[in-house]
Amino acid sequence: MRKLVYYVAVSIDGFIAGPDGEFDFYPEAPDMVDHLRAEFPETQPTHIRPHIGLEGAPNKRFDTVIMGRGTYQPALDANVTSPYAHLRQYVVSRTLPEIADPAVELVPDDPIGLVRRLKAEAGDGDGDIWLCGGGVLAAQVLPEIDELLLKQYPVVAGGGLPVFAGRFRPRPFTRVETRTFSHGGSLSTYRPAT
Repeated sequence: MRKLVYYVAVSIDGFIAGPDGEFDFYPEAPDMVDHLRAEFPETQPTHIRPHIGLEGAPNKRFDTVIMGRGTYQPALDANVTSPYAHLRQYVVSRTLPEIADPAVELVPDDPIGLVRRLKAEAGDGDGDIWLCGGGVLAAQVLPEIDELLLKQYPVVAGGGLPVFAGRFRPRPFTRVETRTFSHGGSLSTYRPAT
């Protein structure tokens, strides 16, 4: 069965974006950038892939992306209606009336049902499902998350959108791997505790 993987950048204090959706405050390190591009090339938006040497790069881990309105909005603000054209794209939103691009499917309700349907799809070579964000959507689908891939950057945001923005609902995870980079940032993999 395909997995739902929440792959997201996070500050030391647990925020994925600032109060107004800012995400440009994460300090970069060349070794981290190189590793993430090599291991997860499909997580780079289609319109920037040619500029960073990833044009035509095959998807390695994911073939589908699910995002909330707040995650999709920066693309719309840049006049990009299909930010991940190399993936199947779903936007979960009750506030978007429609999406003009047929390559992006609007899901106005039942994100759990969407995830379960996508997980149940069969076929050889199917990739996993990337939960791109944001924190509100992640909290809604928390029971269905099979893996957390947290790119933790060495910065304190001080406020903003948390990794999970929902009601109190503890779910234990176990860290199974961590890779640390030159600036002190890391990529940690967590799986549900058994």
